[in-house]
Order: sequence, then structure tokens, then C-alpha cells
Amino acid sequence: MASFDVIFLGGGPAGYVGAIRCAQLGLSTAVVEREGLGGTCVLWGCIPAKALLESAAIATRLGHAADFGVAVASIKTDYGIAVKRSRAVSTQNSKGVEFLFKKNKITYIKGTATLAGKNVVAVKTTDGKDEKHDAKKAVVIATGSRVRGLPQVGLALNKTTVISSDEALILEKAPKSMVIVGAGAVGCEFADVFHAFGTQVTLVDVMPNVLPLEDLDSSKEIERAFKKRGITIATGAKISNVKVAKDSVSMSIESGGEKKDVKCDIVLVAAGRAPNVEDIGLKEAGVQLTDRGFVKINEHMETSAKGIFSIGDVAGPPMLAHKGEHEGIVLAEFLAGKPGHGMDYANIPNATYCHPEVASIGLTEQQCKEKKLDYKVGKFPFSANGRARTSGETEGFAKIIRDAKYGEILGAHIVGAHATEMIHEIVVARTNEFTVEEVANSIHAHPTMSEAVMEAALDSLGKMIHA
Repeated sequence: MASFDVIFLGGGPAGYVGAIRCAQLGLSTAVVEREGLGGTCVLWGCIPAKALLESAAIATRLGHAADFGVAVASIKTDYGIAVKRSRAVSTQNSKGVEFLFKKNKITYIKGTATLAGKNVVAVKTTDGKDEKHDAKKAVVIATGSRVRGLPQVGLALNKTTVISSDEALILEKAPKSMVIVGAGAVGCEFADVFHAFGTQVTLVDVMPNVLPLEDLDSSKEIERAFKKRGITIATGAKISNVKVAKDSVSMSIESGGEKKDVKCDIVLVAAGRAPNVEDIGLKEAGVQLTDRGFVKINEHMETSAKGIFSIGDVAGPPMLAHKGEHEGIVLAEFLAGKPGHGMDYANIPNATYCHPEVASIGLTEQQCKEKKLDYKVGKFPFSANGRARTSGETEGFAKIIRDAKYGEILGAHIVGAHATEMIHEIVVARTNEFTVEEVANSIHAHPTMSEAVMEAALDSLGKMIHA
């Protein structure tokens, strides 16, 4: 039995970042991971999906190259080549994490772990060995989440005609037609990708809008942009009469008072994820789950069992890689006796990488109304932004919601090119409790897309210049 200060179960963004920070703080650390370092984000999510989105962006942009004085004789897309590149990027990132483990002297145990008594972890290694290891300070559950199908409507995953995002990332070619069920971030991103590679895409969601967690203005802007490009959208939808064949899927989709029969080559189910809580020995260890099946944690991320902690997707929403990474850092510093700033769950940015991109922080305008807050809205369109005009990326806007009396930034929402980069100006502002005036009074370089954020701040004060 090897002894460590901390053992992490799972090497995804939460687990590997937490392990690196623990090692930096002098704690002997081990990580048990069955697949590969980097977890879903690096292997089957963020990284390969964004690589495909870059391919999609190039294909789409080349379609307008003539407007910029660049003659492109013809555009031919090959999804298989794009997938091959995305897998190479994924592998490179995973190997990068392995390098960081060696650099920080972290023990990487390839296998599957279960809790086996107080501070003890049993491991079945990938080469068939049985091991037990001791964690003197903490065992950290960071087992992440997995895709799920919709068997209740007849869309159980079969990995051929009914697939998840996992299978979408390794298809050899883009299908002629696809129905994507779920219009959240994952659904919208894959709608963007497959449409760019020539697939006839229908995007379906039971909620009344695409990106239902975002501000309504953002949802409407993406819906408008997608429809303009030829993506069919059915929101407030009900699916019935599903028939899964060997090489196709048919169904009835009811939306907006109309019912249509749809047949497609592939259905991509992008309707959420489930936490990986099975076969870890949680119940036997006294680790309680929430009503929704996530591991229940306190403000220090400790579970109901003393000495067992949990971070990342398995510990509850928002199920975002950057949330898990930050939890890993905060927990590591707590375990090392160096408590820092803690977790601010109200200040975690959302980012969707479809085109145009969508990013947000804080409250939506709908939430402000529900809370009966006294607020003001500032909004600036990219169509009035000089940098956006030069690059031909004029879709979208920057929107800031402020407290009417004190100028506190209640929320911000950006739809447009590079939105996922620009949102961090507001993240920093909210973290440091800056008011909207301090954003408005900060000199922004011209011409830049970020000027739209400044103009939105000015607009919330009744001082907008360029629109």
C-alpha cells in the first residue's frame, strides 16, 4: 500500500488541476484515471469540439472571401480530416497534462478506483492488478459526468444512428441530414459544425428558446443567425413516433402549433449529462447524494463523509470545466492550510463557441425582473463597431445590466465574434466589485471589438457615443 496526502479519483479538469495545485503546495498527490488525463474536456468535449468549430469557422468564412478581395475557386469540406486534426489536438493536450504530472511529481495510476474504508482507495489497474492506497489528508471524488440518451422518447443511444457528442467527434464523414435534440451549448455548437460541413441540420428543444439558460436577447440573436444560415429550429417542441432504423431515424416534431414528420440519417442527442457516481463505493462510505444525483458537498467541498471531498461535474452544476478547475485550486489550498478567496459560484462565466459566440456572466434580464430588482440596461450592436465592420463580423451585441442606484454590474451578455474572450473584462470587474462607471471610464483601444463593452456600459448610463 502506497501512502499519499491526497488521492484524486478522476483526472479531468477538476482532478488534474487540483492535483497540480496540491503538489505545488507540498502535498504528496496521486490521481486515479481510467481513460486518459484531461477527462471529458480534453478527450471528448471542450478541446476537440472547439477544434472542429475552428474548421467550421474557416469553411464559413471562405464562403465570403470574395467580399474581401480574395478569390476562392471552390470550397470542399472533409469532416474526416477535421476530425483527425481535432483528435490530434486532443491527444496533444492530454500528453501536456502527463508532462505536468511528471514535472510536479504527481503519481498517475491508470485504473478504476473505489472507496475501500477510511482514507483507503482500492484500484483495479488497466493491466489487471489490484492495489490499495492510503490518503492521509483527503480523498477527492472528481469522476465527472457522462452523456445520456433520451430513452423515454425512443432515443436510446446506439452509437450509429442515435449518437451523443462522443460519437459526433469521431464520425468519418458528415451525414446528409441530422436532427440535434437539445439546443443548449453543446447542441448549438454541433449545429454550427455540421451545417458548415454540408449537413442539413434541424435543431430541436423542448424549451421555448435555444440556449435557454442565456439572456433572452442572446437566445433570439442566435436563433436569428442560425435561421439566416439555413438551420431549421424547432423550439417548445415535442417529439413523438420515433422509429430508429438501421441507417435512418424518423420522428414527428410538434412546434409552434405545427406537427411535421422528419426523417434524418443521424440523431445527435445533446440533452444534458449525468454525474458518474456509480461503482465508486459512495453509499458504503457514507457519502450522500443530492435529489438530482450529484455528490452533496459543503462550503469546503467536503462530503457527508469526513475526509472525502468532491469537485467538478460530479459535485453539481454548473457543469463547466473552468468551474471544476477553480474548485480544484480552492480545495487544494484549503487542504494545505492556505485558505484563499474561496468559490464565487455567482461569478462563473458561461461560454458557447458557436458562430456568433455567446458569453455571459451574472443575472439575465429575466432573472432581474423575477427578483424585482431596480435595474438599467445598456446595449451596443456590433453593427456599429468599427473593428467588427472591418472584419465583417457585425452580428450580435454587448449588453450590460446594472443596478439603477449604485451602478453594480448585475449581469453582462455578449453575442458576437470573440465574445468568449471579451466577457472576462466583466468577470474581473465583478470579482473586484467595480461599478459600471469604472468600465465606462476605462480607455479602450480603437478600433477593437471590446469597445462594444465600453459602449454598453456608457449606454446603461445614458452616455453612449457611437449608436
